[in-house]
Amino acid sequence: MSTNQPKLMALLVVLLLSLLFIGCQPTPTSTGIPVEVTRVVTDNEPSAAEPDNAPTPPPTPTLAPPPVIVVDEGAAAAEPTASPAPPTAVSLPEGLIGPTNFPANVNPLTGETVTDPAVLARRPLAIKISNAPAIVRPQSGLNNADLVFEHYAEGGLTRFTAVFYSHDADPVGSIRSGRIIDLEIPKMYDAAFAYSGSSGPVRLMFRDSEFFDRIISPDFGHGGFFRVEDPNKAFEHTLFTSTYNLRAILDQRGQNRPPQFQNGMAFSAEPLTPGEPARQIEIGYDGTYVTWAYNSGNGRYIRWTDGEPHLDANAGQQISFKNIILLAAHHEDTDILEDHVGDGHYSIQIQVWGEGPVSVFRDGVRVDGRWHRDDPYDMLTFTDLDGAILPLAPGNSFIQLVPLGFNNLIVSP
Repeated sequence: MSTNQPKLMALLVVLLLSLLFIGCQPTPTSTGIPVEVTRVVTDNEPSAAEPDNAPTPPPTPTLAPPPVIVVDEGAAAAEPTASPAPPTAVSLPEGLIGPTNFPANVNPLTGETVTDPAVLARRPLAIKISNAPAIVRPQSGLNNADLVFEHYAEGGLTRFTAVFYSHDADPVGSIRSGRIIDLEIPKMYDAAFAYSGSSGPVRLMFRDSEFFDRIISPDFGHGGFFRVEDPNKAFEHTLFTSTYNLRAILDQRGQNRPPQFQNGMAFSAEPLTPGEPARQIEIGYDGTYVTWAYNSGNGRYIRWTDGEPHLDANAGQQISFKNIILLAAHHEDTDILEDHVGDGHYSIQIQVWGEGPVSVFRDGVRVDGRWHRDDPYDMLTFTDLDGAILPLAPGNSFIQLVPLGFNNLIVSP
């Protein structure tokens, strides 16, 4: 045997052992990292004992249980759908009337059913009515209005804009001059506007308004008004009209059309938001003091002004409304001179747009919330402090406009 044969044999043995060793290694992945097989242990299968120094596994996340779906056993199983079901429509509180889709015989300004739906197919009328000096009281027609706005005119005194829709009145007055607030109210309720006159700058604003074709006023030589002789009243307090006269003029113009309301109010027979007892409301304007007292017999608030019962001259009854709405908005002084009494008084712009604080008094209860008007053609709407719809009691509403920060309010339970 050659001396090189043992070396060759040894080399062959080493080569064979190397090949055997390589064949026993795990198959590598494409990344060169060995594939590990994880064994799943069920609750019913014992697991191999772990060494004492094994790391503690992280806790299993706690997942919320799947929703329980109640299936009608008598119904066929539903087929799976490729897309999710549409969202469920938001349901309105039970008993709510409005704020949209009012029945054809329900007045959207009061939430009341009318005996003749034809009265809702005509245009509302916004009419300017005096409230100062005291000699102008009692006025005519206020109890027939669906809505009345009381606001500062100038000099601390107040004036009314009354909105008539479902009811008529004859006469209405006394009629007085328009103010800047009357650029807003007719737009809110798609109403015609009747007034006696106005200062030069305000007259130009009315003439340039988009509802000029619905304005009826001696300011522009229009008829429909008459004088009521009264030796106790100054001449400016003797002008009156009637809803019949005004509608006849609108008929002639082709303007006595059904209104197009936006973002309506809501009504409910009972309050939907808890409130505080409020059986008497006192509102101290600078030159006028208003008191409302709740009558539980008919569910209405009745009015006193400057300590005297405030009557409607047409029927001799005290003024009464279902809802009293104290609405605070920014009041901006302007440079428009309204009169020359003393140093003169200037017109006020009451900014009833956007939103602000409101207190709604109904059924002897006060509920605080927010008023809203985002579009010039939106009517005023109301939510409670949580943003839910704040409904009014079905019936007429008296809106007391006051400045932001107004603190001359006394509410007694």
